[in-house]
Amino acid sequence: MLAKKRHHGAIALAWLLALPGFTQAAQDGRGQAEFEQWHKGGQAQRFKAYLVQEHLDQVAPLYQLLRSASDWQRCGAEPFAVPPEALWPSVKRTLALLKTLRDSGVIGAFEVVSAYRSPALNQCAGGAANSAHSRAYAVDLWLGAPAPQLCAFWKAHGKGWAMGLSRYPSGRIHIDTAGYRTWGQDYTRASALCQ
Repeated sequence: MLAKKRHHGAIALAWLLALPGFTQAAQDGRGQAEFEQWHKGGQAQRFKAYLVQEHLDQVAPLYQLLRSASDWQRCGAEPFAVPPEALWPSVKRTLALLKTLRDSGVIGAFEVVSAYRSPALNQCAGGAANSAHSRAYAVDLWLGAPAPQLCAFWKAHGKGWAMGLSRYPSGRIHIDTAGYRTWGQDYTRASALCQ
């Protein structure tokens, strides 16, 4: 059984890595090797310890959870960012939601390509003025496969999670726990993934 799971996992990973854009963040200076050089200090280690304490350290690799905006270079920012400690309860809630989505099979393999952004970086990157990436904790994901159950989950359980859900023109999926809402490429519900 374990060998079968590993085989399916290897196939899913190979398929995932073949998707256009899926490994973009690893190619733009925000991969694991760059993270190892970047996180020399205490705040990233304290954040990691917090995730371990909350049993959320296996949701995604730490370097992915700390990726800042994809436009970090253009904006003169750091490739990774640890959210302020005051936001860690928001991180906990968003990662618990992501874990629930994965563990229940609503989504399969994924890569976190953007998470916390400082307000200045968010503004430079063209993020919404009240973006959950800056005031709470949001993740933008590449999904390894379509997730047709995602809208059904949002409709059935989104209010309880205060789940924000969007799909951007690039194909990225945005998930947060900063309020029950959905929007699309024009930032309104009219173009939302889930109607």
